Amino acid sequence: MNKEIITTEKAPAALGPYSQAVKVGNLLFTSGQIPIDPATGDYLNDTIEMAAERVFLNLKAVLDEAGTSFDNVIKTTVFLKDLNDFVPFNEVYAKFFTENQPARSCVQVAKLPKDALVEIELVAIVE
Repeated sequence: MNKEIITTEKAPAALGPYSQAVKVGNLLFTSGQIPIDPATGDYLNDTIEMAAERVFLNLKAVLDEAGTSFDNVIKTTVFLKDLNDFVPFNEVYAKFFTENQPARSCVQVAKLPKDALVEIELVAIVE
């Protein structure tokens, strides 16, 4: 199987030597997204709700570029700076995954790039 690198200007550019996403067969693997607005470069990290919303918009841009959507996400991995943000984070998460929710892991981590409140990566099917 070949791998295809997925890149879009509608999501923040990679902060290091990695791709925004890689498609292999009918599976898409995204890199973690943090709350950076790709249009302005602004870092939206005031609240967990603001940060999570921006991260999901970034992920949506990558999914769109790959020709898929949140409906086809099968696994998410969520990294929270503070697990006390779990409940408000879930409220934002539920807006993007309204039914047939994907499998998920959610962990607290010591530090994220740019001291982000949240980083999310996912795996999706590309039909």
